[in-house]
Order: sequence, then structure tokens, then C-alpha cells
Amino acid sequence: MTINVYTEQTPNPATMKFMVNKLLINGSEDFATKESAEQSPFAKELFKFNFVNGVFFASNFVTITKTEDAEWADIEPILKEFVKGAVESEYKIKEVTSDEAPAFEGTDLEIKIQQILHDYVRPAVEQDGGAISYKSFDEGIVTVELRGSCSGCPSSTITLKSGIQNLLQRMVPEVKEVVSEAL
Repeated sequence: MTINVYTEQTPNPATMKFMVNKLLINGSEDFATKESAEQSPFAKELFKFNFVNGVFFASNFVTITKTEDAEWADIEPILKEFVKGAVESEYKIKEVTSDEAPAFEGTDLEIKIQQILHDYVRPAVEQDGGAISYKSFDEGIVTVELRGSCSGCPSSTITLKSGIQNLLQRMVPEVKEVVSEAL
């Protein structure tokens, strides 16, 4: 199989989404620091580039966060070539993988919230090169964690309040507010 890599800008100017025509991972993995990438041969290699500041994998893409001094025009071709080679060489994203369906836990209400986030919000957030995960539901407040290009993105607050919060409030009247846990 010939691996094709194409890039897509994300709402976060510091991140770029590198899409490939192959499933890389079921779920997602976030490596916000070089140290966190120790268990990932793929991410570890990416962090060897001094302009890579973060790596996030989901389904068929890797979102790469660059350092402030790097310009996409200079580094994009280098990263595209690297991603293509890494996928062709079948670099592992994580040493241990599991492809089971997500197990939602908690009260019926919490499970309903997690299901909505998984079915409706996750695909949209992944389109922008990010990921969302449910943290808690307490006294009407849903706490989520945004990763990948969503982490530190200027428009993530808008997404959170006008998109996710409105959706959850319509589908689960008990939800009063959605907040993001800072990483």
C-alpha cells in the first residue's frame, strides 16, 4: 500500500494536522512533552526534530505542534516526508494497544453525557486535529479535557461554550455548564 500524507491547517496556528490514508490508532494518544513520548517510538522520533513541541495521534492523523520560532513553510515538507516513512515502516504509536469500545462509567446521566461526547463531539473535534475526553459531572457542570490542536487553541473556548455546551444542554437538561480542565 502506498502511503499518502496530506496536511490540513487547524484552528490553532501552532499545530498542523498530517493525515494519512491508513488507520494509525483506535482512540487517541497525546504526547505534550518529549518526556511523555518515551513509550511511543513514533512520537519519540518526532521529538528529535528541535522544532516539534507536541505530538497527538488519533484515527488516521498525527497533529504536530511546532515551536514558536519555526515556520510551517520550512518544516512542513520535512515532517510530511518523516510521517510517510514512519507509517510505511510501521512505527508504533504506543507499545501496548487495545481496540475495545470505550467503557463509559458512572450514573445513567454521566453515561449519557459520555455517549453524546463520543458520538457527536469527538468526530467534530478530531476533524480539527484534536480530542476531547470526559472528566466529570458535578452539580450541573460537565468538565472535559481538550487535547491535540484544541489544547491552547484560541477558538477552543468558543467551541466549548457555543458548540459543546449548547448540544449537551439540549440533549441533557441537567447540564448547566461545560468547562475545560486546564492541562
